[in-house]
Amino acid sequence: MSSETFKYENPEVYHYGKKEGKFNTNFFDIPSLFSGDDMATLNERETENIVREHFRKAKKQYSAVLIEEQRTKNPRIEKLLKTASKQGKGAGKPEFIITFNQENDLIILIECKADVKKHESKDRDKPKEYAVDGVLLYASYLSKDYNVIAIAVSGQTKKELKVSTFVFLQGIVNYRGIKGNSLLSFNDYIKVYKTNPDKEKRDVSKLMKYSKKLHNDLRDVSKLSEPEKPLLVSAILIALENESFVSSYSKKNNASELAKLLVGTVKEVLEYAKLPEPKLRHIIQPYNFIEVHPELTRDEYRGKPAKILFELIKEIEANVKPFLKDYPQHDVIGQFYGEFLRYTGGDKKGLGIVLTPRHITELFVEIADVKKDDVVYDNCCGTGGFLISAMKKMVDDANGDGRIINAIKQNRLVGVEPQSMMYALGCANMILRGDGKANLYKEDSSAMIDTISQNHKCTVGFLNPPYSQKGEGLNELDFVLENLECLQKNSICVAIVPMNCATAPSPQKEELLKNHTLEAVMSMPNDLFYPVGIITCIMVLRAKVPHNPSRETWFGYWKDDGFVKTKHEGRIDIKHIWEKIKETWIDNYRNRKQIAGSSVLHKVTANDEWCAEAYMETDYKTLKQEDFEKEVKKYVLFKVINDE
Repeated sequence: MSSETFKYENPEVYHYGKKEGKFNTNFFDIPSLFSGDDMATLNERETENIVREHFRKAKKQYSAVLIEEQRTKNPRIEKLLKTASKQGKGAGKPEFIITFNQENDLIILIECKADVKKHESKDRDKPKEYAVDGVLLYASYLSKDYNVIAIAVSGQTKKELKVSTFVFLQGIVNYRGIKGNSLLSFNDYIKVYKTNPDKEKRDVSKLMKYSKKLHNDLRDVSKLSEPEKPLLVSAILIALENESFVSSYSKKNNASELAKLLVGTVKEVLEYAKLPEPKLRHIIQPYNFIEVHPELTRDEYRGKPAKILFELIKEIEANVKPFLKDYPQHDVIGQFYGEFLRYTGGDKKGLGIVLTPRHITELFVEIADVKKDDVVYDNCCGTGGFLISAMKKMVDDANGDGRIINAIKQNRLVGVEPQSMMYALGCANMILRGDGKANLYKEDSSAMIDTISQNHKCTVGFLNPPYSQKGEGLNELDFVLENLECLQKNSICVAIVPMNCATAPSPQKEELLKNHTLEAVMSMPNDLFYPVGIITCIMVLRAKVPHNPSRETWFGYWKDDGFVKTKHEGRIDIKHIWEKIKETWIDNYRNRKQIAGSSVLHKVTANDEWCAEAYMETDYKTLKQEDFEKEVKKYVLFKVINDE
């Protein structure tokens, strides 16, 4: 069964047995085939036997589980169920309680009913009579300490069987249902749990909180410079992929030996990937500082044993490695680097580094509608965020075909990055995802046009170029033009650039329209790159098809992505509305919809402003009396301040 078989309803969030909002709870289209009214013919044991037989077979493929019925020998679970009786007093006794040896914070609960008419009550408030109601009650008790998959099963034959599945996360009151009407394998239930959107948000939040502690430790205890911090983290993550390192690093007697082991393991992993010698040398060189760093190799500090490097490895193994395993689509190294920049006030060296938020890299993938057969190119790849998001979409599209997945990782992700540190981080990112031969080049992108064009036949281009660079050929749109030159004719290039690239006349805008088609421009949130204060837009261009002056370009006003600035975590989707906003944006873009206050079609030349604000009609329906009063007050205040 593929991971595509089950899907979360969005937003289908419930609050302990009560629907939150007007959501459809009728997940299943299979009607009840049971029509008999003689309750004496119903036998709940038949339902239990179907469930028992299913999981007996499932255990052959995944044996690391314990299946208990009605009672449990686990004192922690027993205590939580002590007052969970469906009658209102006494202990709760689900039909089946399933625990995992390796996923020890996960439980599966199953409640059975013989009659499909007793599958679920209207308000889910009759736990004694209905399967769904009962299993949700039990799950609400156990989710205080566990993550719970709650399954309600009704029916006496496989043909009429009705199944509802819900996921509770530990300590979170709301729970989610998944769409489907079948019992799954244990591997699939683990996938159901690990792909829960709320779990991902929770785990990302935990990781970002840890990143602040890690940053402080790297700065205050380890005394690392800004470039050294992400390099050390990436070196540790690469080394932790090596079983020999995992089993031996804690046994090293001194810090110098541990530092040498760490760098030696990184070299070993890279050499095993059979990278070409020049590429191998470029990747390894930035990590050499670890072996000679005075704090990382210190054995004693103020008369006490110093285990700085050991503690860092231990913490990253506990806090970051599991996250990377569960969420390979996350650019973890890039996220840490971005957080480190945020804590130190941004790009102090003036390199124009503005790392793209992950929800925007994923948005790019949807805009370009990336497929498994595409070849994706990023000529300013940095830590590889666009390539990682593209890889995730392409691998999903491969639908489990190992041959295609291998081809995607080895041949269809192409990047160029001139800076040694960023290049090393990008390569590390790809290697951590099983790609030892990613086509990443440490070069100036302008020197790579012929090589990329001839050797890779790229069909999709992504980029977030360096901002505000001075000198010939360093304008943001110069990088966009270079990307387009490397693409096959009719390919789509998506770039995020400062808004002044779209509004001010320039030779680059003329060249873009002369050789390529401006399909769309979207105005992005003002604080998208917070704390860096730069206003941006997304440009979508069709490669090597000259712009037709009579063709209208689509302009979108994408100023509100639902993210909110927070003190400790930066911009986050605190209201959980981004996915819905993204769906609306993509639908409007693909269908070239014109919506007052949101989007417009307009013909443009190189001398025109390429932004929605210049052409879009105001949606007066959204304006309120208080909006008018607010603007009048602002105007009066302006007059007063200026003595007018």
